[in-house]
Formats: sequence, C-alpha cells, structure tokens
Amino acid sequence: MPHHDSPAPSAHDADWWRQAVVYQVYPRSFADFDGDGIGDIRGVTSRLPYLAELGVDAVWLSPFYPSQLADGGYDVADYRDVDPRLGTLDDFDEMVATAHRLGLKIMVDIVPNHSSDQHVWFQEALAAGPGSAARDRYVFRDGRGSDGELPPTDWPSSFGGPAWTRVPDGQWYLHLYAPQQPDFNWDNPEVREDFHTTLRFWSDRGVAGFRVDVAHGLAKDLRAPLRDLGEQRSYQPDALPDDGSHPLWDRDAVHEIYRGWRQVFDSYDPPRFAVAEAWVRPSRRTAYASAAGLGQAFNFDFLGARLDAAELHTVIDGSLADARRAGATSTWVLSNHDVVRHVSRYALPADCTKQDIEAWLLTDGREPVPDLPAGVRRARAAALLMLALPGSAYLYQGEELGLPEVADLDRADLRDPMWVRSGGRVKGRDGCRVPLPWTREGSSFGFGPGGSWLPQPADWGRYAAEVQSGDKESVLELYREALRLRRTLVADEELEWVGPRERTRRGLLHFARAGGWHTVSNLSEEPAPLPPGEVLLASAPLNGDELPPWTTAWLRTGTASDR
Repeated sequence: MPHHDSPAPSAHDADWWRQAVVYQVYPRSFADFDGDGIGDIRGVTSRLPYLAELGVDAVWLSPFYPSQLADGGYDVADYRDVDPRLGTLDDFDEMVATAHRLGLKIMVDIVPNHSSDQHVWFQEALAAGPGSAARDRYVFRDGRGSDGELPPTDWPSSFGGPAWTRVPDGQWYLHLYAPQQPDFNWDNPEVREDFHTTLRFWSDRGVAGFRVDVAHGLAKDLRAPLRDLGEQRSYQPDALPDDGSHPLWDRDAVHEIYRGWRQVFDSYDPPRFAVAEAWVRPSRRTAYASAAGLGQAFNFDFLGARLDAAELHTVIDGSLADARRAGATSTWVLSNHDVVRHVSRYALPADCTKQDIEAWLLTDGREPVPDLPAGVRRARAAALLMLALPGSAYLYQGEELGLPEVADLDRADLRDPMWVRSGGRVKGRDGCRVPLPWTREGSSFGFGPGGSWLPQPADWGRYAAEVQSGDKESVLELYREALRLRRTLVADEELEWVGPRERTRRGLLHFARAGGWHTVSNLSEEPAPLPPGEVLLASAPLNGDELPPWTTAWLRTGTASDR
C-alpha cells in the first residue's frame, strides 16, 4: 500500500510534535453519534471542529480496536480494524480526512505488550497445544509442583492477583495485567514483524504518531528457568533497578525493538513519531525518547508532583535536562485516562498521597470533603503554567471544561477490572472516564441521542461546552485563549528562571521564554508582587500590581531579547 498523506507535508512537519498541544480522546466517552450509549469514531469526527476551535495541534485516540473491554479497550483483539460498536475503517478514514482539513493531526494508541485473549493468535495458541509455534508468540510455561498445579513464578499482575492463568491442558500463560490480556513474547520475530505491519497500516492511513502503551514492558528475561522476583515484586518506577536488570520491566533489550520501529517511522515523509508510556526512573526515560527510538516519553513526574513551587521547580528542571539529553522535548500532562482528574486532586489536602486519593475514592469522594472551588482555581493556575513550558502539552478530554472526578459511581456501575481484581480495595479509573457533557440538557447532556455507558452526574450539564462557550470567566474560554496566545508566543525550546531561587520557597515560580514572554505562578496562600509588563492572560482576576494566591499570569516585557 503506498504511503499517503493529506494535506501535503512541509519540511517543518517533521518537528511538529516538539512543542505541540495534543488532546487525548477516550473514544467511548467522547461523543456518541449513533445513540447506543457508547462513543464512536463518527462522534469524534462530529466534534473535530470544536477541537480545532480549542486550538490543539493533534488528537490522540485511546484504543478504538475490536475488544471485549476487559480493560477499557486496552485488550486488543485486532490491531488493524475498528471495533464494530465504534464504527468502520471507512469511518476512521473520514475522521482523518476531516482532521487534516481542519489542520489537525491524528495519533493512535498502540498496545504492544499484550493482546486480547480473543486475538486470533491467542485462540490459535490455545488450540495448538504445548510446544507449538503458535504458543511461542505468547509466554506459555509449565507450572511448578508435583502436577504443575502451581504458577511458574511468583510474578504478580499489575491489576492484582497472580500474573499466570492455567489453561485446560495444564500449561500457564503470562498476563502482567488482566487474565484477558496475555503478554506477547517479543523474542519471537513473528511478533516483531507483525507490529511493524500494524505501524505501517495506520501510517499509510495518515496517522502522524503513536502513543505506546506499557512501552517499558515488552522485553522480558524468559531464559529457563524463569526467576522469581522475590523482593523485586514492586512495579513502582523508583523500585526498579537502574541498570535494566529487572526480569520484566525496563530491560535494555526493549530499545532494540524500538530501533526497528524507528526504521518504520523514518520510511515516511514526514517521519512518524511516538511517545512512550514508560513508568521508569527519570534517568532511564531518556532512552525511550531518543531519536533512534520512539522520540518522546511521558513525563509522569510533573503529573505526580504536588502543586508546590519548590517541587515543581525541581521537576521542571529535571524534565528539561532529561529531554535535552535525549535530543527530544519534554512532555507535560496534568490528567489522563488512568488518574483522578486534577481538579479533584487539587481540591484535596495538599499532602494527599496516591494512596490517600485511592482511599478517598473508596469513600465515594466524601472523606475528606473536597474544596472544588479551590480545586478549579488551582487547576486554572496549573494549566497556564503547563502550557507555558517548553515541549509538548498533553490535554485529557474534559479538562478544558474543568471536569472533576466522578468519585461516587455506584459499585454496580464500575467497569474497570482493577475493582474486581483488587478485591474491592481499588475503586479504579472509571471516574475520569465518564462521558463528556456537551449541552446543558438532554438524556446524556449532548454526549449522544441516547444514554451513556457510564452514568453521568445529575449536574453534569453545568460543565457543558455549550454552557461555557462565550463565557469569558469559564475554564473553556481560558484554555481557548491560552492556546491562541501560545501559538503566537512559542519560539525556541528554552526556559530561563527569573529571580532568586528562594522565591520558590515562598510559593512563586517565574520563568521567561524568548521574545519577552514571562510566566509567573503564585502557588501560595498570600498575594505576591506582579512583575512589570503587559499582562496577556491570567488564570484569575488580578488585583492591581498584585498576583493573587493560586494564580498564574502571562506577561510580555516588551524587549524582544528578554528571557
């Protein structure tokens, strides 16, 4: 199939991603065109003008492939098709063509660590039996014990429970996530070549880039005998060794796989690019973002940081340094489909840990009581801070509406496998995946002509895009104006801190970029002096020459050489 693109690329397009704003769409929750309660591809197409008006550069689609939804679509049954509930390949092609007419690029999610157990290869593996070539595409092993009744190793699933499931003939297969997500054996050349085919399939359809799920998990130490993890059972990034020696995660051999992907990407003009979801130590992240590899990696340090000036100063410095070492740009993200929405995180006490937030979800968001007005104010300040940083900003659908987490979903409505696999100890990620409100009224607030696959709160309509559009005080109009200004202000990829470092201990972050663009964030409870200059945009009303608490302002000094 010949390579084709629309519109015709320019030389600059090769670097489009370096300082792009990318909008993540979770297709099942974005827009429902046919009224079955599930978002679909034609729904995405119908809302592309909204995204163009918002001012983003690209749209990243979470998985839309055929799937039994054991993990929200991240259990893929066919990597080169569209789930019939979401549309057809013709619908996908029309979406890409519409995006290109609007000046938007399309990125798609690739899930290479595991497939669905409904994938034709896994069904062949089950039928073929032990020792077959079909089973070698996955990780099958005999069990331990006198009759093979024990799992081959002590490896745990990230979703709770063991990472092994036994099949009727007695062997066990590996799944580092849900049992319906068997892990591929990336030592198998057939697996590698099939994914090259998949990358070409979507690139040939005009896809500009890929988000790589569990990018750090593909290469595993599968030499016999498999070794137990023992004290290495934690999958947290800071618990992984820094030398690539873990049996399952962040092994050096994974980068050989991505060098093969890079050859595929570079066969296109402009080259395709990818961003790695790699939960690894910051020192290990640069290899994923290298020009010989995927090109960029998600910076989860920023997402996980408290809204604290000193902590963010350190994270920003480290992230920019890591990106420079990789020859890439950093990524900045506040929310995604896997975490509690940041409006709600910022509405909780500042010292809440990830475990505290999970415990809060189990109380249906009642303990502690969130201060939502404070969460919105802080989220607005954080958005302007993020959008001023050098590199790519990744927005999650609905954050431009200021949506909070839906923390009080009934247990009977939960779909995330984390809930069942954890034995009810982790409520899961459904609360950030509730379908979007587009209109004030309607059976699903404009999500579609029918209902919605996850229940929406009764007051969801007050957040609707229809309600916020044109309201200069709304979160939506703040994002629109910020993205409009950003296009005129972004120049090089540099940042320079302004003022003494001790100001960060008082809650103030101040940096400058080329052309006299200054960003000042007051992340404290006390007002701070506002530097001189023309105020371009502020996340909250200003008080004369003071910057109020929890407010970010963009200013221009008027000297083109000022940094």
